[in-house]
Amino acid sequence: MLPPPLRPARAFAVALLAAVLAGLVPGAVARADGDSGPARTVSGGRLDWGVKSSFQSYVTGPIAQGRWDLQGGAATVGESRFRFHSAKGSYDAGSGAFEAGFSGGVHFTGHKKPDGSYELDLALSRPAVRIAGASGTLYADVVSKAKGTGEVTRASQVPLAALDLKGVNMRGAGASVSLANVPATLTADGAKAFAGYYTAGTALDPVALSADVLAGASGAPASGAPASGAPSSGASEPEKKDAPKGEFTGAAVDWGVRRTFREYVTGSIAQGSWKLTDGAQDGGALFRFPAGKGTYDEAARTLDAAFTGTVRFTGNHLDLTLSGVKVTAKDGRGTLAADVASGGGEPRRNVPLVTFDTSGLKEKDGLAAVTEAPAELTAEGAEAFAGMYRKGEAMDPVSLAVPLSAEAKLPPLPDLGKASAPAEGDPTAGQKADSGRKVATKSATDTSSDSSFPVLPVVAGAVGVAVVAAAALVALRRRRHRTTG
Repeated sequence: MLPPPLRPARAFAVALLAAVLAGLVPGAVARADGDSGPARTVSGGRLDWGVKSSFQSYVTGPIAQGRWDLQGGAATVGESRFRFHSAKGSYDAGSGAFEAGFSGGVHFTGHKKPDGSYELDLALSRPAVRIAGASGTLYADVVSKAKGTGEVTRASQVPLAALDLKGVNMRGAGASVSLANVPATLTADGAKAFAGYYTAGTALDPVALSADVLAGASGAPASGAPASGAPSSGASEPEKKDAPKGEFTGAAVDWGVRRTFREYVTGSIAQGSWKLTDGAQDGGALFRFPAGKGTYDEAARTLDAAFTGTVRFTGNHLDLTLSGVKVTAKDGRGTLAADVASGGGEPRRNVPLVTFDTSGLKEKDGLAAVTEAPAELTAEGAEAFAGMYRKGEAMDPVSLAVPLSAEAKLPPLPDLGKASAPAEGDPTAGQKADSGRKVATKSATDTSSDSSFPVLPVVAGAVGVAVVAAAALVALRRRRHRTTG
């Protein structure tokens, strides 16, 4: 029997341990469960995926002698990844369930036949990601041609790749959800889409994404910034009025110059960048020159327009500025011209840079538009680019939108979101999760953390108190042993 003075101390230690385990830890669970609520809206963001880099090399290599082309505002990032834009979907912070669809596509062609068609012909567009628990699936619209028969198959939202998210906690994100280097493997349906070039289970390129998450059901951005497309100031937008017949205002022309030129500017040789001023906007794979004014004759299909916006490319031995963009169209052909300055000098005015097809320029819903019209470099354009490209070479396509009524709306720019996606090979990525993958990054201005519960510090504190309580019990037993021995 223990000496009476020791019983209260032992009872206190046991009570302390019980309080820690029964009070603090269940509290952490309850608070964590409290994060559950209605799914929040995902609006804005991008998906970076190279499909399979060895497939890209095969397509453009000496055997297939093919190419790939971007569609729908898709861009490239890094050496071998495609960037899809404008995420839209939902996210449940309580369960971690996430789903989002993205815009843009890529079209692979190779093994050209004498008739001009291709034996290898695969287009992937509108990728989507759905995640539940430790696994997810990447879907896409697929148009593919079977080897041998040449039969073309079109399918929507084919489950192409299985995503492995083991060790990634999808719960509790604030203003954004970000993932990097997520392993992806080809599914059975994906193998069919690839026309048998790869079998199910083949490793594909890892997936990275970032998506903006709006706060609550109201649709207000979690960071407190204005919703996408909303005016950033408190002033209301001026009321639009119909322009006199044949005249227009508020037009926009989208042009990315040339993908390989942008990659050259930011690559290891030029090590440069570009800067947009005077209202020009960056759409990822294109630049938008806005506030176009001019005249349009629908019957004759003629157009004359001037736009605002400036883009300046700088880097090693590079300083090129394009401004004062103008577009003319006649007889089904369009010309995009600009004021061109090199080395910061005086610009050459109204230099015709590219010509493009305007035969599809038609009015619909108050908007006369041509979308992603193929463009070719002019002789003057080749000179403007200092001979980097030759006359007749393909440049990035041109998109033109001309509002003919006050109700007409311009096509939205690709929305890459505000959150930054960890790049492949990002040296910080490995520090963010054991596998180099990270989810649920909170923005610096996210206030949702005010109601979150710091589980790790509390559990660590609970463990510390438990250790103290256990030590007290050990001390009591030793005391008892000395007393009874």
